[in-house]
Formats: sequence, structure tokens, C-alpha cells
Amino acid sequence: MKDKIVIITGANSGIGKAAALKFATEGYRVIMACRNMRISEAVQQEIIETTKNINVDLMELDVSSFASIRTFCAAFNAKYPCLDILINNAAYLNHGEKEYKLSPEHIELSFATNTFGPFLMTRLLADHLAKSQDPRVLNACTTNIKNFFDPKRKIEFDNLQGEMRGTRPYSTYKMYGDSKIALLMLTFKMAEEFKSMGIKVNALQINRVKLSKKTIKKMHSFWKVFAWAQNLTNPLPSGMADTYFHICTSDEFKNVTGQLINHKREIVQPSTTEKGFTQLKNIFGSSSYPSYATNPQNIEQIWSLSTTLTEE
Repeated sequence: MKDKIVIITGANSGIGKAAALKFATEGYRVIMACRNMRISEAVQQEIIETTKNINVDLMELDVSSFASIRTFCAAFNAKYPCLDILINNAAYLNHGEKEYKLSPEHIELSFATNTFGPFLMTRLLADHLAKSQDPRVLNACTTNIKNFFDPKRKIEFDNLQGEMRGTRPYSTYKMYGDSKIALLMLTFKMAEEFKSMGIKVNALQINRVKLSKKTIKKMHSFWKVFAWAQNLTNPLPSGMADTYFHICTSDEFKNVTGQLINHKREIVQPSTTEKGFTQLKNIFGSSSYPSYATNPQNIEQIWSLSTTLTEE
């Protein structure tokens, strides 16, 4: 598999690191696309030593910065002949954050990192993906999108560049959920856009995994205790990394595109109703996602905004 190339963003910790280890173990050429190079260099060496795979490359990338993404993609396209797999894994969720943070392009940091960054990455790498015999893109989504089963929940389209910093309280958790359902909608649209190029684009609804001590320390007291308790039963990131690998390499998903896949490796369907007992099944189950994500107007709004904001 040394000629098969995979890019994994945020590959120096958590599921991203576990995925890099998995692909390297299987003989892929792994491109770790990471922001913190000091931490990442140590992880890169750890993966090389563990897997005995010397084809683990490290390239600097800040997914929240469009300039960094353009620099990364230009360097990758110049160095490598094609791209087989792109995993948009990096995400921003800063537990306990109460202030609006903006990207270098003055976009709310959750949306810059979790939505617009993966959109721009995929578009800039599309031509190289098209050179692969089996190109696949996987976007890391989250169970937080279930908040959109609430009919009152909406993406704050009027506040994605910090327009309401002085008048609207900031919730890092709301922005995280909003940015991830936006990424899901972009997944559906990108699957259509890239179908003629043979590129399959899917999203994975990531279930709970063990959190790091560093992440838990950022939480408020109640959630800190809750997180420690959950960590006793939460699976290791390696399990989800195996699912990354399966979706991106198996024959089972070879012709699947424009879908949300859950941690059980099942295709998730849009909800047919969001009332009564069915709504409880929606919230506590893993077989449906909010119909908000299938609304053509919502999809077109996030697609148009993504296109406008990422134009040079």
C-alpha cells in the first residue's frame, strides 16, 4: 500500500493520531497535516517506530486559516502525484470557552475550522483525488448534530463572523454543533459536485471516545466529573480509527457517497418525523439524523456562503 496516499488533518492526537497509526500499520503513505509541529514531530517519530513504516510525512496545516490551507495544498500537489484518501478530522471545540474567537480571515473559529476549512481543502485537492482509482473523502461529524432534532434550533448564519459579539452570548458547544451539521450539509452537496470525478464524499457520526486529561481539565466542575465517569466505559480512539479505515478502504463503501455513517458502520437516514415516540428514538438512537440537514434551502445557504468566503 506504499503507493496509496492518505491525508489526515489533526493527526497528532485523539482519533486523528489513532487513524494515522492504523493507516501506517496497513502500509499506506500517511500525510499528517497538523498545526503544532513541535508536538506533531514527536508523534510522527512514534508512529514510524511503532509501525516500521518510514512513509509517514508531516506537513504544517492550520485548518482554520485559508492561507495555510492554500499553502498546504499547493505544496502537497507539487510533491505528490495523486491523493487516494482525504480525512477531514481536525476540529475546534474549546471546552469552557466563553469569548468569540475569530480565524485569520475573521470567521468564527468553530466554523472556520470545522466547516469552511474542510470545504476549501476538499476543493483544492479535488484534481489530485480524481487521479486516484478509488478516491474517497471522509468528514468527521458528531452526535452533537442531534440538537437539531429541536425544531427551534437553527444555524446562526447572521453570526458566523462574530457580528453579534457584543449582543449575543457565545456558546462553544452551540457553535460546534452548528458547524458540524453545516459540514454534513456540505458533505451532501460535495458528493453531488464531485460525482462526475469519481470522488466519494461521506461523513462519519463519531460516537463517544475516551477524552484526554487535558481536555477534561478545561471543563466546568459538573461536566468534569461526568466526563471522568463516562471515560470509564468510553471506547479508545483506536476503535473509531478502525472505522475511518473501513469506510475509506473497504469494498463495502466503495460506491457509497453523500451519506452519513454511524459508529456501527451503518448508513444513517434522515428522520421521517420529529414528534412523539419517534423523536425519542431519534435522540437516543443512532439510525437517523435531523431533517434540517436535508432542507435544500439550508444546504444552498451554507454552500453559497462557503463558496463566497473561500474565494480568493
